[in-house]
Amino acid sequence: MHPFHYAFKIKDIPSTRKFYIELLGCKEGRSTDIWIDFDFFGNQLSAHISSEMPPLDYCGKVDGVSVPIPHFGCVIEKEQFEKIQQRFEEVGVDFIVKPQVRYEGQEGEQYTMFVLDYSGNPLEFKAFANEEDMFAK
Repeated sequence: MHPFHYAFKIKDIPSTRKFYIELLGCKEGRSTDIWIDFDFFGNQLSAHISSEMPPLDYCGKVDGVSVPIPHFGCVIEKEQFEKIQQRFEEVGVDFIVKPQVRYEGQEGEQYTMFVLDYSGNPLEFKAFANEEDMFAK
C-alpha cells in the first residue's frame, strides 16, 4: 500500500506537537507558525491552525457502537496498539470509544479504540487479528 496524505484543522501548534510527537512518537516534518506536518505511522499528516473546529457527530454505528464521523486513524500491529493504549492510560487521555475487540471470532476481528487529539479531532487506532482480513466483506 502507498501512504496517504491528510490535512486537518487544529487549535494550535504546541498542543499538536505534544499529542503527535510526545505522546504518539510521530516525527515532525516541515512546519511554519500556522501548520505542521507529521510522519503518522508512515503517512503524512498536515495540521493547519483554524479558529473554526467542527462539532463532533456520532452518526456512525459500527458493530453496535456509535463512532464520530468524520475521523481518521491508522491500522497498526497489535503490539503497537497495546503500547499506544498503555501510553494513553498513563497520561490520562480519555477514550471516546474504549479499547475493545470488534467482530470477535469473525473474519475481520479487530482491536479498536478512539481518542480525541488535543484539538478535539477524533482518531481511531486499530489492529487486526489477521491483517489479511482488513478488506474482508
